[in-house]
Amino acid sequence: MEYKDLLEKKEYDFLRTDKHLGKHIILLGLSGSYSYGTNNENSDIDIRGITLNRKSDLIGMTSYEQYVDDNTDTTIYAFLKMIQLLLSCNPNTIELLGLQKEHYLYLTGIGQELVDNKAMFLSKRAIQSFGGYASQQLRRLQNALARDNYGQAEKEQHILNSVKNAMYDFRTRYERFDKNSISLYTDISMKPDFQTEIFMDINLTHYPLRDYKNIWAEMHNIVKEYDHLGKRNKKKDDNHLNKHAMHLIRLFMMAIDILEKQEIKTYRGEEQEILMNIRNGGYQKVDGGYREEFYELLADYEKRLNYAANHTNLPEEPDYNRIEDFVMYVNERVVRDEI
Repeated sequence: MEYKDLLEKKEYDFLRTDKHLGKHIILLGLSGSYSYGTNNENSDIDIRGITLNRKSDLIGMTSYEQYVDDNTDTTIYAFLKMIQLLLSCNPNTIELLGLQKEHYLYLTGIGQELVDNKAMFLSKRAIQSFGGYASQQLRRLQNALARDNYGQAEKEQHILNSVKNAMYDFRTRYERFDKNSISLYTDISMKPDFQTEIFMDINLTHYPLRDYKNIWAEMHNIVKEYDHLGKRNKKKDDNHLNKHAMHLIRLFMMAIDILEKQEIKTYRGEEQEILMNIRNGGYQKVDGGYREEFYELLADYEKRLNYAANHTNLPEEPDYNRIEDFVMYVNERVVRDEI
């Protein structure tokens, strides 16, 4: 398939007509399964990209962060928003700098410079960012597997544990709060279908509303995702379950490459066979659980990641000076109408 031909289709006209996109776009690339080499006949084509902030965003009164088109599964980040995400070594965006050459659908000179200088974003932050995403995938597996084996009260406790695990990460990404400011626990429920349910006590003062909104949204999504998995559709659920299991292992692979080799390797050609075996249910038992071999594989990658984290040559933080110079260089050209 010639992926670049996709952009000529009518459904992608927004790339040419939206005032924030058009000539401002510096990079477009495949995302998701096609970029990892783990796509199958049911995979959608996702596109991610970067567009420059316009002059009015930089020295005027407007601001802009991203464009999302749900119809084509396309997300395009504003340059400054992307820089912030790359600083944290966000897995969903850092992978855009490590695509196969043929998976870049559009790349300007500035876009190529960003890709060529990707090393300036790599730091030990990858340990937490990739580890956090891997934990999310593992929670999804645990939630789904618990769904069929536990009673309602046990399931509710399992959800509570998942939310509490997520809260450990909140303190690194949002305004800090005392550990007792948000208290979560299970208690007897008055709902007819529940034995127990999760309750919360909150005591926050002078806390940023947007940070609280994001914390609440993440907790909400964990509960919503578990409830969604509770609506049993075995074939569909197993497909999702195996996809989560595959992405869990893939995240470990990418993180180890970053820590050991200082290399962003999005396409997993060498490990494609094992990843597709997981995705196709090769490690799943008849009852929906996973064979011991999968957990041995997971334990091995966890061990390798821990070793890589303890022995990496990456700096503690990204190269802020180099990144700032690059951002100023790009934005100055925008302001001078040189791009």
